[in-house]
Amino acid sequence: MPAKKKRNRRLFSVKEELLKKSREAALAAVQIFNNPNITFKSETFVVLMVIAWTYLLHAYYRKQKVDYRYFTQAPKRKLFHYTKHKAHKHWELERCLNEASCPLDVGVVQNLKFIIGLRHEIEHQMTTRIDDLLSARFQACCINYHEAIALLFGEEYGIAKFLAVSLQFSSLTRQQVETLDDHAGLPANIKKYIEGFDGDLAEGVFDSTKFAYRVIFVPKTANHPNQADQVITFVKQDSDLAKTVNASYAVIKETEKQKWLPSEIVKKLKAEGFPKFSMTVHTELWKSLDAKNSAKGFGVQVAKTWYWYDAWLTEVRKYCTDAGQLYR
Repeated sequence: MPAKKKRNRRLFSVKEELLKKSREAALAAVQIFNNPNITFKSETFVVLMVIAWTYLLHAYYRKQKVDYRYFTQAPKRKLFHYTKHKAHKHWELERCLNEASCPLDVGVVQNLKFIIGLRHEIEHQMTTRIDDLLSARFQACCINYHEAIALLFGEEYGIAKFLAVSLQFSSLTRQQVETLDDHAGLPANIKKYIEGFDGDLAEGVFDSTKFAYRVIFVPKTANHPNQADQVITFVKQDSDLAKTVNASYAVIKETEKQKWLPSEIVKKLKAEGFPKFSMTVHTELWKSLDAKNSAKGFGVQVAKTWYWYDAWLTEVRKYCTDAGQLYR
């Protein structure tokens, strides 16, 4: 057999094996997440989906003849990087996403980068109560995976027939709905990571279904005999009904609070007629009032930086006003 033909056969064989393992990892992630007897589902889902996407992109780059092994380019040849057991070091998922020829759009890439960062957080310590909070992003990850593998390799590789909507067997009471966003017990490191990641997203990415797939369920009485057993009704995204629902939902969803850096607080107060108000005074003020106590709701820490909300700006403004001419 000619060497070129043998090489092409080997390339095809490895690509097929990568796709097979990729699909198995993705399906395992979905099955575990939908298993009501497993309480470690989000953590397992994240790890398995990172593997699934990594193998998928390895298969794509192999198909495109892009070398996804780490190497240093010497004058005459490539000097490959190896593990301590002498295996080639292949690109991790984030490196695959950063490649100029990556075929995924920005919403898919940001969804995956969120999941990669989440994996970094959960692999070092135990987490709790993140399943409900992040399910929209996980759902988007699954749909994105199916669409990507079907588009890049053909519909026969898709996993849509294995994906199903998880059913909740009891109705949500008004009290349950009102406390869904409370997330008591959410680990502090996860909360800070989510706030930091979302705060850095470009405009429009957060609302993209590629980043997080959100579905609104409403009670509906059947108006046709054939619909009597249909629990969920799907409508086209660009339909008048969908536009109406999205517009109504936008009215009630919580908006992101304005955040201020300490230096911005000081600058704003100076501009408002308190030129003698300084960073030192500001620091002494928040310490005296224990303003960084989360129970007071004056601000939030994102990554390693503390941000103040409008409530604190109002408090500082009142303090300066009550001080009379002291800071004027």
